[in-house]
Parts: sequence; C-alpha cells; structure tokens
Amino acid sequence: MAGHRKLGRPTGHRKLMLRNLVTSLLRDGKITTTITRAKETRKLAEKMITLGKRGDLHARRQAESFVLDKDVTKKVFDEIAPKYAERNGGYTRIMKLGPRRGDASEMVILELV
Repeated sequence: MAGHRKLGRPTGHRKLMLRNLVTSLLRDGKITTTITRAKETRKLAEKMITLGKRGDLHARRQAESFVLDKDVTKKVFDEIAPKYAERNGGYTRIMKLGPRRGDASEMVILELV
C-alpha cells in the first residue's frame, strides 16, 4: 500500500491542493472538506505543528517551504505550537457532517483541537 492517497489528481495538483488545505487550516483553525482530503491534510498539518514545536531555524525553513503564506508560518511558530507544547500529537479533530448534496461524498469539518 502506498504512503498516501492519490485523490484522483495528478501529482503536482494534489500536492498544491494539500498545501492550500494545510495553509487554510492553520490560518483559520478549521476547514470543511471531504473525508479523504481531511485525512491526508491532517497528516501534513500535524507535521507542520511538530516543526513549530521544535522551533529552530531549520524547522522554520522547512515549514516555510511547505506552507504557502509566511504569516501563517509565523502564526504556527508563535501561537499554535506553544499551545500544544504538552501534547504529543493529535492536534486535529475530524467531525462528520454527512453526505454532500451534489455527489453524496462524505463531508467533514477538520479543526485544530
């Protein structure tokens, strides 16, 4: 089994879509999306928060190379990561909303705990 879901997208589109979702989640605190996208986004968002907890220059540069907005990276290192200093993983929560009206795809809210 592969290490990630393909989400029916070419590689470049999938990677950029996930970077956008992670950036939006870290900026706004929660996003509404499909369950498969949420599960992939959760992995990457938790990695960014873990980099924020490390807090050194190398971790900051790694986060800035992934997150699309420099202000969001600053927020991760200055506000979000210190909030989870005592917590070992599990920074996000997925709550089911039910099927989407158009194609009956399972919709969820992905939020920071």
